[in-house]
Amino acid sequence: QGLLARISDLLLCRWTCRNCCQKCFDCSCCQTNEDEVEILGPFPAQTPAWLISSQNEDKDGDSDNAISELPPTLQDVSPDRRRSSSDTSRSTYSLTRRISSLESRRPSSPLIDIKPIEFGIIGAKKEIVQPTILRKTYTPDDYFRKFEPRLYSLDSNSDDMDSLTDEEILSKYQLGMLHFSTQYDLLHNYLIVRVIEAKDLPPPISYDGSRQDMAHSNPYVKICLLPDQKNSKQTGVKRKTQNPVFEERYTFEIPFLEAQRRTLLLTVVDFDKFSRHCVIGKVSMPLSDVDLVKGGHWWKALVPSSQNEVELGELLLSLNYLPSAGRLNVDIIRAKQLLQTDMSQGSDPFVKIQLVHGLKLTKTKKTSCMRGTIDPFYNESFSFKVPQEELENASLVFTVYGHNVKSSNDFIGRIVIGQYSTGAPESNHWRRMLSAHRTAVEQWHSLRSREDCDRVSPASLEVT
Repeated sequence: QGLLARISDLLLCRWTCRNCCQKCFDCSCCQTNEDEVEILGPFPAQTPAWLISSQNEDKDGDSDNAISELPPTLQDVSPDRRRSSSDTSRSTYSLTRRISSLESRRPSSPLIDIKPIEFGIIGAKKEIVQPTILRKTYTPDDYFRKFEPRLYSLDSNSDDMDSLTDEEILSKYQLGMLHFSTQYDLLHNYLIVRVIEAKDLPPPISYDGSRQDMAHSNPYVKICLLPDQKNSKQTGVKRKTQNPVFEERYTFEIPFLEAQRRTLLLTVVDFDKFSRHCVIGKVSMPLSDVDLVKGGHWWKALVPSSQNEVELGELLLSLNYLPSAGRLNVDIIRAKQLLQTDMSQGSDPFVKIQLVHGLKLTKTKKTSCMRGTIDPFYNESFSFKVPQEELENASLVFTVYGHNVKSSNDFIGRIVIGQYSTGAPESNHWRRMLSAHRTAVEQWHSLRSREDCDRVSPASLEVT
């Protein structure tokens, strides 16, 4: 290149060497060895003089203070560790001096103040302190409060049932045997349960002495898929026999995977027109243990049931109060699984609604009668005149009867909602209605016996 180009580079380019008038990366006097570090970047053109003078003073004092400025942890360690730390400091100082020497040969280059890197060495192990756990002091009574006697009672013999064969169960309890079959229809997605027959059922037991014919039973079978006991089905009643033949078929619409998680429960019940029906025995079979698609027939021995009496059924009600009009509206929607009162055709149920103010009967209404069913649909509405100031003293008595032409109607079940409710579900329904004016509130209720209602509700004693 020409002289003019070199002069322009010397004046305009800050990376030009002033000794040989060449670029620093081309001249031989500015080349660094392998141990030196070249720092490039957009630095200022000239380093201030006061910063360079302070840098030179720091260079002289670094070597004297390198060891004295060690951390306290390094002063307490062993000589080997102290020697390694000193070597580290020396290498750090050597790196600093090489960078400083590079800067001295490049007057136009800026000064970078790099502090020595201190490598701390872990000293003595610190003591590990565990957090304090506040433990509650238990007394012997606290442990016995969690004790459940039913788990250790002699009556809970489910483990013994699993280890016994059907012949051993039959000889032990002598409750008879039940013949049934199951099969799953993959095409239509429902489970088929066929109740075929039962044999060697025990004679009936009358607890109140009202049973006249003590030689024969009137059995029928209730079928459900546990844990759902609400959607159950039942066969017809077979009159005066200990070896009934049912031959009835029922279907449950349920997905196949869900059916495998259910347990089939068959309960044999003795029909009694004059008292509550008594449970003879039951058979339970987990459906996961059988091939549902292939199906099969089984003879199973009946085992005792913890439930000696069957449920009376359930009633679906809707309540609504209009404070501006002072009207209490009641909707009787439907009932299900009512107690069968007629041996031949199921039941002819109807519902009687009675309004009681305090302990005085003021109004009575009833639904129509549904023939030959234990799962009736009513969808009937009734309205009662109840001023708002008298609402807190009002009670509604719902009684389900089975219509009987030859004699008085057969009592099935009862509940009371209002001031003198028969239980927590009834009280909860009444409170929900009071807090939701002009809005209908629906709820299912389990029917109770007349004796249970008379014992807890004075309003039940005021009606017939």
